[in-house]
Amino acid sequence: MGKLDGKTAVITGGSSGIGLATAKTFVAEGAYVYITGQSTEGLDKARAEIGGNVTAVPVDISRLEDLDRLWQQVREERGSVDVLVANAGRGEQATLAEATPEHFDRIFAINARGTFFTVQKALPLLNDNGSIVLMGSAGHLNGAATRTVYSATKAAIRSFARTWASELKGRGIRVNTVSPGPIDTPAIDTQDDPAALRAAMVPLQRLGRPEEIAAAVLFLAADDNRYTTGADLVVDGGHTQL
Repeated sequence: MGKLDGKTAVITGGSSGIGLATAKTFVAEGAYVYITGQSTEGLDKARAEIGGNVTAVPVDISRLEDLDRLWQQVREERGSVDVLVANAGRGEQATLAEATPEHFDRIFAINARGTFFTVQKALPLLNDNGSIVLMGSAGHLNGAATRTVYSATKAAIRSFARTWASELKGRGIRVNTVSPGPIDTPAIDTQDDPAALRAAMVPLQRLGRPEEIAAAVLFLAADDNRYTTGADLVVDGGHTQL
């Protein structure tokens, strides 16, 4: 018997990396999963990898009309949602001196605004005693000079988890964040030196695997963890802890 048997889950940014690993984990645990992403080609590939019990929906979470279309489709096909994993996000590097207004607006539009309205528009469909998992980052816990805007958006997500957990407690809906450290995903290829990240940033001397973050998301999503809400589960190889 799976930990998510009979449940419906929506995972934004589910076509690659952590989102795809989470979708695979959820389906293996008995859930029917909706994944979103901006690339139709990427979604088709992800759907083939997952194999079954999955629907792929092209969505740009910074576009409210895309979110409306997503939730309307979920309503028509499944009626309600048990688990929402707000994973979609964008990472770009820029220092305070380098950041442009366009960079600032782009990162906040996706990571903070997009996450906010993803969850707001899901509320009518979320079942009581459900679970919301927001994808944070170890970046909200430290002060990486090149990630001034990105880290601020992840700090906003951490704050969302606290306030939403308080707001939704009457419905038994739990809201938590997972904050990964450096993870071996396609996004890490945008970094200057992934090998240096392993050596300099992570006490365990390696990048994390997407499956390890998916396991943390499952822990927060499943019913056997009903006593955790408003929390931040840091999964970073000791990066911000040691």
